[in-house]
Amino acid sequence: MDFSAGEVRLDPGTTKNDDGRVFPMTTELRAVLEQQWLVTQALAKTDDRICPWVFHRNGERVKSSITAWKTACRKGGCPGRIPHDFRRTAVRNLVRAGGPERVAMQLTGHKTRSVFERYNIVISSGDLRGAALLLDSGLHASGSVMNESS
Repeated sequence: MDFSAGEVRLDPGTTKNDDGRVFPMTTELRAVLEQQWLVTQALAKTDDRICPWVFHRNGERVKSSITAWKTACRKGGCPGRIPHDFRRTAVRNLVRAGGPERVAMQLTGHKTRSVFERYNIVISSGDLRGAALLLDSGLHASGSVMNESS
């Protein structure tokens, strides 16, 4: 984590595709990481030791977070979710926000278009309605309307 640069560096070998990359901090990510940094600093003051992990259990490495994940999902009203759903949500949100797909691929670590497209799925009728509204606004703005003879 580099708070001054506002980015998280993922070292080669630590990502799903083993490639390293730099991920710029969003406001929310920065807040979570800063809070966790405060927890780690407090631990260092009380136990007089340095913890090398961002997320830990009282300074010890988290070996498995499956139980905590399932509990959080159940309490959050979304049982059955898997951590990998975050990657799919990130792709969808980046594309919906109008970000270039190539940039979304870089941020999420997708090397190929085919794999990226498996994540970039239309999941709701709201997506389809939004696309129809975009079509309407584009057609009305340009004054172009196709008819059957076009």
